[in-house]
Amino acid sequence: MLTFFNALKRILVGRPYGNEQLSRTLLRKRVALPVYASDALSSAAYAPDEILLTLALAGVAAVTLSPWVGLAVIVVLLTVVASYRQNVHAYPSGGGDYEIASENLGRKAGLTVGSALLVDYVLTVAVSMSSAAQYLVTAVPALHGRQGLLAAAGVVILMLINLRGVKEAGSVFAVPTYLFLASVLGMCAIGLFQAATGTLEQAPSAGFDLRPEAGLDAGLTGLAGAFLLLRAFSSGAAALTGVEAISNGVPTFRKPKSRNAATTLLLLGGLAAAMLAGILALATLTKVHFVQDPATQLLQNGLPVQDYIQHPVISQLAETVFGDGSLLFYVVVASTGLILVFASNTAFNGFPILASVLAKDGYLPRQMRTRGDRLAFSNGIIVLGLAALALILIFNADVTRLIQLYIVGVFVSFTASQLGMIRHWTAKLRTERKPENRRRMVRSRLINSCGFGMTALVLVIVVVTKFEHGAWIALLAMAFLYVVMDSIRRHYEAVAEELRVEEDPSVLALPSRVNAVILVSKVHKPVLRALAYARASRPSSLNAIIVDLDADETERTVREWERLRIPVPLTVLSSPYRETVSPVLAYLREARRASPRELFVVYIPEYVVGRWWEQLVHNQTALRIKARLHFEPGIMVASVPWQLASSRDAAAASREAGEDVRPGSVAQPNPDAKTP
Repeated sequence: MLTFFNALKRILVGRPYGNEQLSRTLLRKRVALPVYASDALSSAAYAPDEILLTLALAGVAAVTLSPWVGLAVIVVLLTVVASYRQNVHAYPSGGGDYEIASENLGRKAGLTVGSALLVDYVLTVAVSMSSAAQYLVTAVPALHGRQGLLAAAGVVILMLINLRGVKEAGSVFAVPTYLFLASVLGMCAIGLFQAATGTLEQAPSAGFDLRPEAGLDAGLTGLAGAFLLLRAFSSGAAALTGVEAISNGVPTFRKPKSRNAATTLLLLGGLAAAMLAGILALATLTKVHFVQDPATQLLQNGLPVQDYIQHPVISQLAETVFGDGSLLFYVVVASTGLILVFASNTAFNGFPILASVLAKDGYLPRQMRTRGDRLAFSNGIIVLGLAALALILIFNADVTRLIQLYIVGVFVSFTASQLGMIRHWTAKLRTERKPENRRRMVRSRLINSCGFGMTALVLVIVVVTKFEHGAWIALLAMAFLYVVMDSIRRHYEAVAEELRVEEDPSVLALPSRVNAVILVSKVHKPVLRALAYARASRPSSLNAIIVDLDADETERTVREWERLRIPVPLTVLSSPYRETVSPVLAYLREARRASPRELFVVYIPEYVVGRWWEQLVHNQTALRIKARLHFEPGIMVASVPWQLASSRDAAAASREAGEDVRPGSVAQPNPDAKTP
């Protein structure tokens, strides 16, 4: 039926796809790169900022160490990429880290990884959108202070794009992703050329001094300095988020799936490393200063800077290399803002797929495993969007605060999956006899062992350095999700055990009698149809009941019942408190007590409406009665529909619009229908 909400859904999401069109949504490598790698690539827009921001707490001298911190992050990045290339070959089914941990480390480890990844996907959307809002404010200063609303609007738009299907999303995201790569790498190349020729200017913030934080006046010396250096490294490790998404999305690649996914991973690693290195090198050469609180940390002539609006690092570099207000400056800023918006698409692809796998294993509601009209996992997309919206609004799109919660989950999954892969290769080596296969497995195990050692070390650093700054919130969220998903699994198992068919003759025993009861509000066509249906079922007894809410109305109904000589007794139920449901329940419970082995079927006339607002003014009493009767043993409910004129008009409109309204059919476009 084409109701208001269905019409709106068609406008926003589009017409449904049939199951046979699923193969058409598979991705080529050139589309898969922006779909799955945009998160890791876009981290170049905020990972350098966080490194510089953290080092700035120790003064100007500490900031010069940013390229070395970046180099350490790049080493970890390339190690993880090499490790995950082994993962996608061994586990191409799409379960990713969750499947690897579950199969090799056990159910609890898999559930831990699943909860960690779900939290990290939500944070990916929140951080990327918040950072994108900052870049938009850079280009349009009049929007300053509205970052939260801008980020929230971006999440809603991206959610709608993904609800239209993964292939359409990939096509939308490809151009901005490649534009971002070209503009940022081009800016770095031109900037380094200017530095080599002596024409590179200083960044807008280069003329400011930095006020060190208390206890760090002497720079990065002592235990406090070492801790700050590790904290800068853990913040820069945000560049690794999104690497795992490709292993979760292998099923959406075209054949050969594993090889194409591994190639995309290699491209991701090389491009992300090049951008991170280029931005940090250029930031050092132009003496970019980036701080958490410009009003207190930036000094000019020994005094705090007043009314200074701090722009992100890439914006400052674009202004330095191309000039403020130039076309190329706006290209860099705009493409960076767009890639940050679309970086969330990595999560919008990874989260629903992982949620569907968890739902298949019984850890999430089963609705999460079904595909929507456009063959996307719509429920997972909506849940992710709502969770990210909540985070953005709670933290007011503050990237510095949000990023403290970030990357804990992804390094939990990194570490667990690499340990799982070590056990996987070890088990395979016990049974493999071919020398060439054994050599390949030994090499893969060595790579995964390096990955495990590296990611475990980074995980410890991240937890220690970020715990008090907000990482505890992410850990608490993971623990909460773990408990919830484990409870859902236990519930499903308990229900399955309760419903399991046993050799119990009482299960198949027929009721001694079937008694029909019809709910009457007044004598009209829907009640007479319900009466006809009830009589056609030939019950053992048939009674009608009416609740006396208005004495005059009840008397008129009884007189009309007698005038029509309806051959069914009508019982009037007293209701001194003008309540409908309680008298009906009391009547049925009394009947059940008198005949506990008999079955009672309650026939309820209901209106079928064609307009969404009509549902608000009809069927409310019927819905309340049905909701209460579902908890009563020995009582069944039969809804008898009566189509109002508006429902028939809506059905006709659906047919004219080319929609197939037959029950159970998949709606497809009508080739004979005119395009509106």
